[in-house]
Amino acid sequence: MAKVEFLTESTFKTKVFNYEKNQEWKYEGSVPCLIDFYADWCQPCKMIAPILEELQNEYGASLQVYKIDTEQERTLAGMFGIQSIPSLLFVPVGAQPQMAVGALPKDTLKKAIKDVLNVSAPTK
Repeated sequence: MAKVEFLTESTFKTKVFNYEKNQEWKYEGSVPCLIDFYADWCQPCKMIAPILEELQNEYGASLQVYKIDTEQERTLAGMFGIQSIPSLLFVPVGAQPQMAVGALPKDTLKKAIKDVLNVSAPTK
């Protein structure tokens, strides 16, 4: 079963974007991903965490959910200009990523996964 994965700067470069090699955005993954920029002290981040776990379970291998701790990974947070958390980066394969800010409800996240990442909700 696919799991939410926590990224560091080095794993980010291999799984999402190697900014040392590429000037232009080039997604390294094979399936669309959703990156949650969060901090442990952030209450809205804590509220959205179980929703992201549920989404990872529901979408399985067709979507990868990553989490980046903005306190630990300041370079990554700075690179994406993270001002408020949670900030969610929707990363489609072969297109530009799009950022959404705030603890969005699950329905809104599912709509963005469909519209931005072009991943349909799994059928039960």
